[in-house]
Amino acid sequence: MRLRTVLSDDGGSRADIRLDGQWYATSAADVGALLREPVPPSRPPLSTRPAAPGRAAPVVLAPSKIVCCGHNYRAHIAELGHREPEFPTLFAKFADTLTAWDADIAVPGTAEEMLVDWEAELAIVVGATLRHADPETALAAVAGYTVANDFSVRSWQRRTPQWLQGKAFDATTPLGPELVTPDEADPRDGLRITCRVNGVEEQTGRTDDLVFDPATLLSYISAFTVLRPGDVVLTGTPGGVGIAADPPRYLRPGDVVETEIEGIGLLRNRITFSPTEIVPATRDGKESR
Repeated sequence: MRLRTVLSDDGGSRADIRLDGQWYATSAADVGALLREPVPPSRPPLSTRPAAPGRAAPVVLAPSKIVCCGHNYRAHIAELGHREPEFPTLFAKFADTLTAWDADIAVPGTAEEMLVDWEAELAIVVGATLRHADPETALAAVAGYTVANDFSVRSWQRRTPQWLQGKAFDATTPLGPELVTPDEADPRDGLRITCRVNGVEEQTGRTDDLVFDPATLLSYISAFTVLRPGDVVLTGTPGGVGIAADPPRYLRPGDVVETEIEGIGLLRNRITFSPTEIVPATRDGKESR
């Protein structure tokens, strides 16, 4: 089964479900809201007519949590010269980072200042509340999988040992185009994940190369924070990121990035930059002018 979120011309949004090759509208505002309803997603209240066209939106509009795992593909760990971690390397994003599968990625500043990199990722969407869950329970709580790209502003990410500031720029994490339920796509099967920049393949890997698989990640995260329906977990990126190239390569204005996972879907995003002065804070907390 496949689910998606679309924006309507009146400024609203809705979740659609694909049945027998046709999209039907539900009464939910987005896929996250649909997952929080007491009616199982396989039997949502549907319109009797096929869904009207809508504009693309992230699969989930307002998750309560977005948790991301870094250094989780063995090939990516190797290209960075690191050892495999004993525990997941986690960081968070905000809902404001999410954007549509076909949206322009608009970065404040110039390409030379920001050093924007690509990171193709498998994303998990949670379908049931998880607290202190074992891996079997966690896996059963997966609503489905979708595609993400964790576009990273490396110049900001490397300012401190904490990655958040380079990972949390608004509207820089496309998520979609659809949620695919586990009966149709299972990462344990080694789904091919790729990232192309202007048609050139930069990243390729398979989801069975994950150090910490979806069940392990959800179980681990639920040990310290509750996960709820509609929450999102990004599972890491395979080898081939720009920062690991020799010399490093970063995205330029007008570059088109395609992120694809076998059996799940494709993102296509154009990179833009807007020269904007970002005023840094001084050590005393006052803005410098």
